[in-house]
Amino acid sequence: MIERNGSGFLAYIGTYADADSDGIHIYGFDAASGALERLGGASGVANPSYVAISPDRSFLYAACEIADFGGAKAGGVAAFSIDSATGALTQINQQSSVGTGPCHLTVDGTGRYVLVANYGGGSVAMLPINDDGSLAEASDFHQHEGSSVNPNRQKEPHGHSINVDPSNRFAYACDLGLDQVLIYALDLDNGKLVPNDPPYGSTPEGAGPRHLAFHPTGSHAYVINELDSTMTVFAVDADSGALTETQTITTLPGDFDGVSHCADVHVSPDGRHLYGSNRGHDSIAIYRISDDGGAIEALGHGSTKGETPRGFAVDPTGAFLLAANQSTDDIHTFRIDAADGSLSATGHSVEVSKPVCVKLVPMSS
Repeated sequence: MIERNGSGFLAYIGTYADADSDGIHIYGFDAASGALERLGGASGVANPSYVAISPDRSFLYAACEIADFGGAKAGGVAAFSIDSATGALTQINQQSSVGTGPCHLTVDGTGRYVLVANYGGGSVAMLPINDDGSLAEASDFHQHEGSSVNPNRQKEPHGHSINVDPSNRFAYACDLGLDQVLIYALDLDNGKLVPNDPPYGSTPEGAGPRHLAFHPTGSHAYVINELDSTMTVFAVDADSGALTETQTITTLPGDFDGVSHCADVHVSPDGRHLYGSNRGHDSIAIYRISDDGGAIEALGHGSTKGETPRGFAVDPTGAFLLAANQSTDDIHTFRIDAADGSLSATGHSVEVSKPVCVKLVPMSS
């Protein structure tokens, strides 16, 4: 039984693990010190690498990064209920993600649908959520088509993330293999992802778009590009959903000559700073965001004190950043300077095997 420890937030950590091990770890996060305390975990599903929380914080959904689901070439999406008193997870059910290798998912703003991106299959799907939090079979599926210029990584589509804009009208799917952010209009009445007009926004050739974060106003989106270690800024048209590139700059220092690939991206809650993770340089790139959200300025980098920072989180108060280092099996917390966005280590860290994703939610009172 998970015991409450008075922390301000619960941290849910998705990892690579077999079904017999705790693939999702639950920690209490102290919003004053940045300390993490293990509270429990959940097993029963394989490789629950990325997790998402329903808007009412009653349910957690996990992308199960597998290639076979029920004898078919597909990954899985698992549903869990969250105990409001303890934060403990109880598995409800699983459904197919329809494509192989699901690596990212999100819940729409109404809490009625899970949207999932399949890296291996190069596709996206939409799954209805039942009243009890369980998942129904996919109500829509889109297979991406095409390729781009990198002969090793872009011979075919690779859906790497799907996010819903703050208005809950559009879904944006980063496809690493196409150098495109595909745009879908959300049809919540019929459970459909309707291809938009225009159908996508483009990153530079060979960039490899991976993850996306919105400015709090929804006026701009920031896409971190895995293959060429850059950050692209897009202006978002509120009416049409269209994306217009306004800027692309590096995530790496000028004197770095090693191998590095980007991973995750987040905006501070106040919309003043942008952060992106570098796997190889093993750092968080820090940017200042202009007042209108349309431009970013590189401010420097902060070490993640580990290797391969695949995912990270900025806490909802904007005071801390938690970096998940996949190769060194640890998570370190850093205090954020509100003035310049810089990171300073708190000295708090925990050991977690192959961490991928960190999600923070307020603890129920």
